[in-house]
Amino acid sequence: MAKVKTTFFCTECGNETPRWAGRCPACRAWNTLVEEPVVKRRRAGAGPAAARAASHRATGGAPPARLSEVAGAETMRWRTGLDEFDFVLGGGIVPGSLVLIGGEPGIGKSTLLLQVAARLEAAGHGTLYVSGEESAAQVRLRADRLGGGAGDVVFLGETELDRVLAAADERSPAALIVDSIQTVYAPELEGAPGNVSQVRECAARLQRYAKDSGAAVFLVGHVTKGGAVAGPKTLEHIVDTVLYFEGSGTLDHRVLRATKNRFGGVDEIGVFRMTAEGLAPVANPSALFLRERTVGVSGAAVTATIEGTRPLLVEVQALSARASYGAPQRVSTGFDRQRLALLLAVLEKRAGIAFGQLDVFLNVVGGVRLAEPAADLAVAAALASSVFDREVPGDAIFIGEVGLGGELRAVGQVERRLAEATRMGFARAYLPRRAVGAGAARGGGPGIERVPVDTVADLFREVFP
Repeated sequence: MAKVKTTFFCTECGNETPRWAGRCPACRAWNTLVEEPVVKRRRAGAGPAAARAASHRATGGAPPARLSEVAGAETMRWRTGLDEFDFVLGGGIVPGSLVLIGGEPGIGKSTLLLQVAARLEAAGHGTLYVSGEESAAQVRLRADRLGGGAGDVVFLGETELDRVLAAADERSPAALIVDSIQTVYAPELEGAPGNVSQVRECAARLQRYAKDSGAAVFLVGHVTKGGAVAGPKTLEHIVDTVLYFEGSGTLDHRVLRATKNRFGGVDEIGVFRMTAEGLAPVANPSALFLRERTVGVSGAAVTATIEGTRPLLVEVQALSARASYGAPQRVSTGFDRQRLALLLAVLEKRAGIAFGQLDVFLNVVGGVRLAEPAADLAVAAALASSVFDREVPGDAIFIGEVGLGGELRAVGQVERRLAEATRMGFARAYLPRRAVGAGAARGGGPGIERVPVDTVADLFREVFP
C-alpha cells in the first residue's frame, strides 16, 4: 500500500513546510504546525468546480479599470431590524460581503443567523440556510420556537461544497448562511472536513462566490479552547468581517464583538438578551450592566469604557482579605492580571496601601472585558475601598489611566463618557486634571461635576477623607 505523502501547515499563518518543527519558520509561533495530506486536485475539466470555472471564463471577468472609472461606489446596505446586529456590522449587511461569526458551542450563533435569515426573508431578500451539523427537523424545532417568519427560510442539509454552490446558483439567494465552515468539504481535496486545507479552500471559494454573485455569505466558525476561531489564521484574513459571540451560559445576555470589519468600525459591540423567543437586542447596555448594582457596599466603583464608538458604563468589584495560606492570591475576571499586578505595586509604593499579606479578587460585572487603561482609576478606587472598608460615593464614576509614578493620565473621548454617565444619572466624575483642563479646579459641567485629581494618593484623600 502506497504511503500517503504529507506536509505541515501552520494554524496561525497558513505557511506550508515539508517537515515538522517546534516553531513556524514564517510567523515564529510555537507548536502551531499540523500534519495534513498533500492536496491532490482533479484533472482539469472534471467535476462541477471546473464547470463553474469554465462558465465564469466564458462569461468573461471584469477587465482592469481605473478606480475613478468604477461605478457604484456607494452600496445600499440591507437592514435586518435587529438593531444591535446592524450596528456591529456598521449599519447593515453589505451585499457581496463575507462574514465570519465565531463563538463557543451553545452561545447562540445559529439562533442569531436564523433570526437574521427570517428578517431578510420578511424584507424580500431570499436566503439559503445550509447546515452540516443539524438536520432539517432540528432546525425546524428552533424555527418554531423563534417564530417571526423563521419557517419561511429555505434550508439545505449539505456538506459538499460543490452541491452547496450549485444550490446557491439555482436559487440566487441574497444571503447564504453556512453552518459551519468546519463541516464543509471540497471533494477534489484529500483530507477530512475541518482540516487546514479544506477550511482554507472552502472559505476562498465561498469568497469568490460572494464577490461574483453579490450575495452576502455568513460563515459559522468553531472556536478553540483559547477562544480563537479554529482552523488556519488565514481564514480571518480571507473574510471581510469577523464577529465573536461572547457570553456565559449562566448569564442571560450575549455580547457580539467585531474584531475585523472592512465596512465599519472595529471593536464595536452589540448586546443581546437570550429569551425564549431568541435573541433580543438591548437598546441600553449600560442600564443592563448596572441594573443589579448595590450602593453602600465597599469595594465597588463604576467606570465608563469605550467599545468601538459606544460609551459603556460597567461596575468593577474588588475584594481584599487577609491571606489564609502562604502565598497571597491574585484572581482577576474581565481585567488583565498583569495590569492588576502593576496597579497593586503602584498603590503600595505611591499610596502606602500594603497588599503583601492580602488576597486580592477583582471582577468586572456582567462578563465584560476591560482592555483600555481608562478603567485603571476605577480599579484603584475599588481596591482602596475594599482595604479601607469604606464605600465610594454611589453617584460617582472614575475615568483615567494610572502611571507607574502614581500620576493620573488623561484618556480619549472623555466628553462622550461623561455624557453617558450623565444620562445614567451620575452626578460626579473623578478625572485626571489634564482631562478637566490645565490648572482647573473642581467645577461643574453639563449635568455632572468634574473633580480633577493629580495622583492616586490625592484621589484617596478626596474620596476617603
